[in-house]
Amino acid sequence: MATEKKQSRSRSKPQDPLPAAIEGLGVFYLGQKIDADRGTPTGEPVLVDAKRFTTHAVCVGMTGSGKTGLLIGLIEEAAIDGIPTLVIDPKGDLANVLLSFPNLAPTDFLPWLEPEAAKREGISLEELADRTAKKWTDGLAASGQSGERIRRLHEAAEMAVYTPGSRTGRPLAMLGSLDAPPAAILDDPEARRERIESLVSAILALVGIDGEPGRSREHVLLSTILDALWKSGQKVDFGTLVRAVPAPPIERVGFLDLENFFPAGDRFALASRLNTVAAAPGFDAWVDGEPLDLSRLLWTPEGKPRVAVVSIAHLADAQRMAFVTLLAGAAVSWMRSQGGTSSLRALFLMDEVFGYLPPTANPPSKTPILTLMKQARAYGLGVVLATQNPVDLDYKGLSNAGLWFLGRLQTARDKARVLDGLEGAAQASGGSFDRGRLDRMLSGLEQRRFLMHSVHGDEETLFQTRWTMAYLRGPLLRDEIKRLTAASPAPASNAAAATPATMPSSAAASWHDGGPRPILPPGIREVFLAPKEAVPLEASVRYEPAIIGRARVRYAKPTAGIEVDREVVCLAPAGDSLGESAWESAEQFAESPPLEPAPRTGSFATLPSSLTNPRSYATLATSFKGHLGRTSKLTCWSAPAINAVSRPGESEGDFRVRIAQRVKEWRDGQIDKIRDKHATKLATLADRIDRARQKVEKEKAEAQNQSMQTYVSIGTAVIGALFGRKKISATTIGRAATSMRSASRATRQQADVAHAEESLTTLEERRQQLEEDVELELDRIRLEASPDSVALEEIDVPARKTDIAVDEVVLAWVPATSFGRPQAERGAWG
Repeated sequence: MATEKKQSRSRSKPQDPLPAAIEGLGVFYLGQKIDADRGTPTGEPVLVDAKRFTTHAVCVGMTGSGKTGLLIGLIEEAAIDGIPTLVIDPKGDLANVLLSFPNLAPTDFLPWLEPEAAKREGISLEELADRTAKKWTDGLAASGQSGERIRRLHEAAEMAVYTPGSRTGRPLAMLGSLDAPPAAILDDPEARRERIESLVSAILALVGIDGEPGRSREHVLLSTILDALWKSGQKVDFGTLVRAVPAPPIERVGFLDLENFFPAGDRFALASRLNTVAAAPGFDAWVDGEPLDLSRLLWTPEGKPRVAVVSIAHLADAQRMAFVTLLAGAAVSWMRSQGGTSSLRALFLMDEVFGYLPPTANPPSKTPILTLMKQARAYGLGVVLATQNPVDLDYKGLSNAGLWFLGRLQTARDKARVLDGLEGAAQASGGSFDRGRLDRMLSGLEQRRFLMHSVHGDEETLFQTRWTMAYLRGPLLRDEIKRLTAASPAPASNAAAATPATMPSSAAASWHDGGPRPILPPGIREVFLAPKEAVPLEASVRYEPAIIGRARVRYAKPTAGIEVDREVVCLAPAGDSLGESAWESAEQFAESPPLEPAPRTGSFATLPSSLTNPRSYATLATSFKGHLGRTSKLTCWSAPAINAVSRPGESEGDFRVRIAQRVKEWRDGQIDKIRDKHATKLATLADRIDRARQKVEKEKAEAQNQSMQTYVSIGTAVIGALFGRKKISATTIGRAATSMRSASRATRQQADVAHAEESLTTLEERRQQLEEDVELELDRIRLEASPDSVALEEIDVPARKTDIAVDEVVLAWVPATSFGRPQAERGAWG
């Protein structure tokens, strides 16, 4: 309830609904401007272009400043705009973003209220729910929002809470896979080094070893082993890495022999220390769950943006450091796999970054976070970092942040440190910096009021944050996160979805039946598939027979601009049939499965007699070609409106994500063109208005001076006529004439003032009309550039027999271990 009070204290009186500009795509509505001199809201909305967050942002404010409300408001705005956000939540506050209720009914708030809060106020829990619902309804109305906007938020994006190392929320497989990254990273030495460094640093942090990259012996050894395993092409998990430490697949480290660099006894001690992590209760929570894949975290399989809140409040300090390092490293790898863009693709937001980016120390999290700050802009990934402790921050590293949101600070030392950092950032970017002005504006900031500062020289904006659509409950406890997760269950595991078809049940039935490896005649090639899961070398393995066909297929549809060559691999259980029916139960894959050079110790199931004849495999090759010609097809998606076609293997969801980004880029480009087109006219009008104002002031001053002279002249003439020695003389007549002429000039001067003011008004009206015309053009572009309005069409491209070339059909032995069920029965090999 404490957090809720923060938002309610500085609430202004309800105002008229804000203009529809707050709903424009590509702009974030953050709040309302505050008159810096009067300290009162102006009613003008603070709108920030989404693409400005590609230059990153930093939010600083003490406890109670309203920082959580600002961050949640920013997450909500991104979600409404179709931009996903990955949120690292060390305290549990930002999970509040899931507590938004379109109906704003008291019953919606009731489960999230504290009975103690009702007792303190001397009312029932139901009465407190009524008050809370009314407070949120009124607060939203004061910010120009309503339950309808919350409904739009829910339609625009999915929201979920992930809890690594725990099944309280959606579990994340932190150590589930250490497989090699995509080829784009593996083939780039620098990118591969960064990925290995972040993985190894995280693993060492998890076991409490301070392993600095390039200097720590442990770090160098694990990095070398992991690099060798990746280059060998085998699957790697945490167990694989631990088992490789005593007997590494390397002989040298650098120029030194392995034994000289890291003796066997020391390697065994390191392996034992790593093994204690795997042996600890609850370790399975670190390897089970959704993979640490940013594409899967940021978008649903259907391509809908997701707000993925990763709560780490339940973790110990070492575990937090390890996970943040892993996640930031995964973000770097994902970033490098994306194409360049100037539009905002996604947000990476971390609250309470204190300790993860210090100025002098070098924790493992620092390198990947700094890499994001330096390079993510080019890929459209905006980084937002927040802290309530502004002293222990690497401001040199934060000099890449283009936007700063500064809230109330606790001490003069905090303020001085922030100003020092901003001054350095401004100097690094070549922007201007008025320290005295910022110092005055930061002094006396109230709750929910922030100073938005741009290092690129834009004018500072003082604003009050808008009312959040989410109910600010305060830090969510584990049972509350579990309740939220139960209301929105996790999708099926991606790993499960990719698992090949299981072997027939007969394989399981004959599990305990087996014999020696059959002796085959010349001309029959056999291969041995590697187990899907890590299997100890001493384990007994049973092999089931299967057939593998490999072919090259061309899918072509010139009218749609599709011409794709793909390798197709099919695995089918062995049987007596040699016709197309032999392939009916086959599972199709995009690449060949991992193989082992020789079989392991174990037994072999009976091989069908038809597969002991070499000629059978030529027959199977023919039937394999017929099977592919009948069943193989390439499914693509097209968006005719923007002349886009999906890539080979790209799912509908991934295609929607890509075209949404393309539409955003087009929108942002059109907005820039419109602004550039009118910028000269607006600048010219602004210059003419400035000169017109100066002329008005000049004419007013001259008119005032002339009026004063006229009064003096007339007064002198009247006094002279009344009290002079001669009532009428040439002098008095001359004075009277002069007074009349002076009065005439004063009249003309007043007319000049009126004319100058009329010219100024005309110019201001022309500027206002031009600005309105520009806004109308921008609104039209934003309306046209809605990704949801782009219709997709499904295109099926069948394979013709003439475009199919079968490379080989061979005998394959599929392994199953003696641990429990056969591996084939478990969904086995992949």
